[in-house]
Amino acid sequence: MTLARAELLWLLLAAPLAAIAAVWLWRRRLDALSAWAARSLWHRLTLDAGGRHLVLSVTALALAVLAAAAALTEPRWGTIEETVEREGVDIVFVLDSSLSMVAADVKPDRITVARNLVREMTHRLPGHRVALVQAEGEGIVLAPLTVDSAVIDLLLDTVLPASLPTPGTLLRPALERAVALFPPDNQKHRAIVLLSDGEDHSEKEEAILRLLGEAGAVVYSLGIGSPQGAPIRLPGSDAYKQNEQGHVVVSKLNEKLLERMARETDGVYLRVSGLGVELEPVLDGINHMERRSIDGQVLSTLAQRFQWPLAVAALFLTLHLGASPLRPAREDS
Repeated sequence: MTLARAELLWLLLAAPLAAIAAVWLWRRRLDALSAWAARSLWHRLTLDAGGRHLVLSVTALALAVLAAAAALTEPRWGTIEETVEREGVDIVFVLDSSLSMVAADVKPDRITVARNLVREMTHRLPGHRVALVQAEGEGIVLAPLTVDSAVIDLLLDTVLPASLPTPGTLLRPALERAVALFPPDNQKHRAIVLLSDGEDHSEKEEAILRLLGEAGAVVYSLGIGSPQGAPIRLPGSDAYKQNEQGHVVVSKLNEKLLERMARETDGVYLRVSGLGVELEPVLDGINHMERRSIDGQVLSTLAQRFQWPLAVAALFLTLHLGASPLRPAREDS
């Protein structure tokens, strides 16, 4: 047996205090009766102050208080099993890690801001299944759908710019990997959160939109960067990426595709200019999506048994009220 509110055990001390108070009050009442009528006349006044009745009344009161205090500690014993169903949305985070994501038009740089936003969203979206896909010239599944958001948190530190074998910026392969992670049973409860600067060298917008439409996924796209853009620092050096003519390449936020993906899937587009972006439109949109049962778990818990001492308290309280020391005297035959 365990006590859920063990800190209330001190209330058991109220039982002897109640008994002492009851004895004192009854003695005062009996002394008051003695002031206007002799004890030898009490039975003629239809009163019978028997000692046994006093003991029974006080004892019943003390036991009633004791049982009530025990009920307040919430005793538990015996196990019960119940199935807990978790409902939520399947969310796949697609994180662009192409070289352009090192641009520092948002501080400290695009990829750092994107990683931190994924962390924040997973923490603020409890109860859903989440997955992580890395996007460059190819798409790599880093984490399949899971209810453990801590897995995503750990894997985000491994997402570095230009770290995949195939360089470049192609969103479609990563989106195909994201769609493949969804259960095949229906096309509801699916959300894709895309964090990218919008650059896509494939120029196949219609194919991407057709893929998303057939999958039935709602896209929440976050454009990381600014329309003015910034140069791309090459990893491990102070040099910047240059084009074939020797000019420094300036990577600019391309919002056209990101906005269109969100609009045509009934999602939301947000421009991210720093870590202080308000994510409520995305979070509210996901939380208001239709949910499905994503996890069932059988839990064994100790059953609450406060009803038993509470019933005992009610029984002794009734006995206390019926065992008054002042009872109608028996009439002589």
